[in-house]
Amino acid sequence: MTTLPNPVDLYPDVAAMGSLAAALRAVAAAKGLVLGQVITHAEKPLQYAGVTSATPLRNQLDINAGSTRRCWGITGWGQGVWMIGGSTQQLVDVARAAQLWREGIPLRDIRQAVPFVELTRLAEAAEQGPEQLVAAQWQWLREDAEQANWPEHQALVEAAHAEPRLRQLYPYTSHWSLRFSTTTGFPFSPDAVCLEATLNGLFIAKTSFRGAVLGQTGTAEEAVSIAVGHLAGDPGPATAGSYRP
Repeated sequence: MTTLPNPVDLYPDVAAMGSLAAALRAVAAAKGLVLGQVITHAEKPLQYAGVTSATPLRNQLDINAGSTRRCWGITGWGQGVWMIGGSTQQLVDVARAAQLWREGIPLRDIRQAVPFVELTRLAEAAEQGPEQLVAAQWQWLREDAEQANWPEHQALVEAAHAEPRLRQLYPYTSHWSLRFSTTTGFPFSPDAVCLEATLNGLFIAKTSFRGAVLGQTGTAEEAVSIAVGHLAGDPGPATAGSYRP
């Protein structure tokens, strides 16, 4: 087994401060940056820290120290969507990114101000609202299905997208099953319905990923029709955020 370096050896300056959170506070203060509450990780204080957000639309920014080389990575989620990531060898850049994230600065502006920050595939769409996020996810699913070299799966995705009551929901795949959430953030809602394509040209409509089979047909359009018939009326457009029972 490979033995990882001791964090004290990789980060002696951080160790001298007592924690990554303390080091981050010191760097921020030296540059006149305002981070608000910086959280210390109880079990691994040299390796993890968090900067709380001043806006309810974003979670705290999580910061972790590299385990094999000296660097720091960030992860930022908001409303159940992973929005930003990236890593840098400069702790001051982490502090700059944390301040901008905390203040709710637009993601593209954060990326321009602190170039190590990377925006995720759905980041900017999520920032624009649930309708844009759903549309962006559908676009990605359709492009992905086109490249999958599985005509039945592509046909199923296209048929589902053509149905307005499904097109307004947040679509995602799990084990090639096409699933639909009434919320755009993770954890997603219980399945509104679930659709599957088989390698022998059949299409299956189900109540949920592990639920009962509603019907099995020879066309994607028929499977979609069966699934829509199972919906309790119009579920309405997907709402922003994680599912909360």
